[in-house]
Amino acid sequence: MAARFMWYELQTSDAPAAERFYTAVVGWKTDKMGEGPLTYTIFNPGRGGVGGMPILDAADVAAGPLWMGYIGVDDVDAYAARVPGAGGAVHIPPTDIPGVGRFAMATDPQGAAFTLFKGNQPEGPPTGAAGEPGYFDWHELATSDPKAGFAFYAALFGWKALDTIEMGPAGAYQIFSQAGDQAEGGIMAQPADAKRPLWSHYIRVDSIAAAVERVKTAGGSITNGPHDVPGGDWIAQGFDPQGALFSLVGPQG
Repeated sequence: MAARFMWYELQTSDAPAAERFYTAVVGWKTDKMGEGPLTYTIFNPGRGGVGGMPILDAADVAAGPLWMGYIGVDDVDAYAARVPGAGGAVHIPPTDIPGVGRFAMATDPQGAAFTLFKGNQPEGPPTGAAGEPGYFDWHELATSDPKAGFAFYAALFGWKALDTIEMGPAGAYQIFSQAGDQAEGGIMAQPADAKRPLWSHYIRVDSIAAAVERVKTAGGSITNGPHDVPGGDWIAQGFDPQGALFSLVGPQG
């Protein structure tokens, strides 16, 4: 089984407000699991859930709201046991989610967070067709040490380095695949004002220009872009009203 990002969880202290924002910007529908404080909101682009959001209080997101990427593995315990030896740290040990699967939360040697996960449903969440809006299709790590950061994921998961793009003063952008030779993400040096190393997971939208306007109308902000990237797509990044960084990719208009 290839170890790859397969689920995305928004950790925020105002789930109802975040739900309104992302349904307006991305066009997701939502489904609910559980009741009351245990309610889990599932973001659904139309053919099944691709991400979710628990109800958390401010203490749960003291380090700031974020999108957490779940990496699907065939044995959570075995991978968690290997994380410290590779220089990372396990912050939540392997734990069962009744009826859902098993997970462990970890950070890489530079401090970027990710979650190991094995679900009870072998088919996993839908991935969407090429270019289909509403799905996650690019994964970007901004970190204090890009070479060491990639070496960690390559050693732990077998990810493969592909092309490197030089970005001038911003340094090199290392493209990687999680399996095979398909480009699926990139690793780069984090900006000087970044609070910490962080994974960003790009959500595909119908139109970057239209999505940027929806972001502004819904109370978010755009801090990077929109601008074009190799391959013909455009990207934009910003913060939702609760302060979580989000990333969008799609055609210009």
